Amino acid sequence: MIRGGVAIGGVAVLLGAFAAGAFWLFAPFGNRETAFDPSQFRSPTGPVPPSEQRPGDIDAGRHALLNAPYVSCGIPYNAYRRLNPETAENKPLSGREGRNAELPYALTSHVNEDGVEVISNNCLTCHAGRLNDEIIIGLGNEFGDFTRDPSRLVLQTGNYVRGAAETKAWEHWADRIDSIAPYVQTKTIGVNPATNLTWALMSRLDPETLKWSETPLIDPPPRDPLPISVPPWWGMSKKNAMFYTTIGRGDHARFMLLASMLCIDGTEDVADIVAYAPDIRAFIASLAAPAFPYPVDVELAADGEGIFLRECSACHGTYGANETFPNRVYPVSEIGTDPAYATEATDGSRDRFYAWVARSPYGDTESANPAPGYIAPPLDGIWATAPYLHNGSVPNMEALLRSDLRPKYWRHLFDPRNYDPQRMGWRFEVLSAGQESEKDPERRRLIYDTTLRGYGNQGHTYSDKLSAEERSALLEYLKTL
Repeated sequence: MIRGGVAIGGVAVLLGAFAAGAFWLFAPFGNRETAFDPSQFRSPTGPVPPSEQRPGDIDAGRHALLNAPYVSCGIPYNAYRRLNPETAENKPLSGREGRNAELPYALTSHVNEDGVEVISNNCLTCHAGRLNDEIIIGLGNEFGDFTRDPSRLVLQTGNYVRGAAETKAWEHWADRIDSIAPYVQTKTIGVNPATNLTWALMSRLDPETLKWSETPLIDPPPRDPLPISVPPWWGMSKKNAMFYTTIGRGDHARFMLLASMLCIDGTEDVADIVAYAPDIRAFIASLAAPAFPYPVDVELAADGEGIFLRECSACHGTYGANETFPNRVYPVSEIGTDPAYATEATDGSRDRFYAWVARSPYGDTESANPAPGYIAPPLDGIWATAPYLHNGSVPNMEALLRSDLRPKYWRHLFDPRNYDPQRMGWRFEVLSAGQESEKDPERRRLIYDTTLRGYGNQGHTYSDKLSAEERSALLEYLKTL
């Protein structure tokens, strides 16, 4: 049995309004002004060119990822332990040191400048999960719960804070959480609000000084975040851009520093992180996909490989001894998948955030250049990454390959949470009605409702034309990637 990733009761930080038209965004750089044409913040569909990446130390990157305080504020440890008297982690993650070895893998401890030990979320909140009781670094957490108001956690932990130093540390973290809380609550468990979270932080930070503002400096994002399925990190070794719409071009390590944004209050706060960011990027690029842990029909998979090469490889690449990956983004009109994420990335309504990146230490005018479509991802370890599509709307591979099997309303089966190796996805329950018909908020947030904005499961119907036998062979081959 495979069990899904752990959901941590807090807010994770990671990577992820002007109308469209002819306008200029003026941004001061020292004593000069730089004009930004909105066309600078667009990329065409088609091939995504590579960018040179800085080398890094893989082992040092893993150590930093698991132990370094790149998110520098959080809950005082004493308050955390009063709230959670028992250690929640059943199986420690190797390489975690000191206090971190006894904490859940998605939490990191460090001592701040006032001598207070604080506990903060780290990148593994969203970028790790469990397969067969093994913690897999780089697996997107498809069971994270971002449906709740994180301000409730702020108030709850505040009851356990003691003394002036702990109060100061808690207030720093609490103020930041309160500022982003309205923008990070998803409709259903499993999808991720990372893009909206990042934009909400950008609205409060001066892009040049990185000083925090108690009020927004630019308009914050909409309060209803579009759903995102977290892609696996092991694809980064092949991808020339980090995200679905090809934002995250150029220097990946530099752009990854956005993961530290929750707590910073000045450029000096990111100086240490700059030093080891290339190491973390090198570690991420070194990750390999986990192998399918169940029996495979070798002969059927061999038939499926031929079908894949004929039908799928032009977009998703080839695998095995001579691997290729096209790094190609396709327009929404061609793929047919839910258009909301790509459309809102390129309709002009997000240009203020791209201009922020261009002015900031995190990027330049090349970094945040979305294309009006979605990149066809590499399929290494695709068996482990259900549910599918960029918004996690299709619960298993069988339904992705045959669109009439896709449920309109569904929810994961959590008790127990089982993986279905035949259909390649998590077991789920088909429902007769969506969220609007469910009055109980606790049950409502479990429902994946494909009628909601951004949650659609349409498109990518290329394999509908295949015979049942061909689809069965293709699915079997996908298990081997």
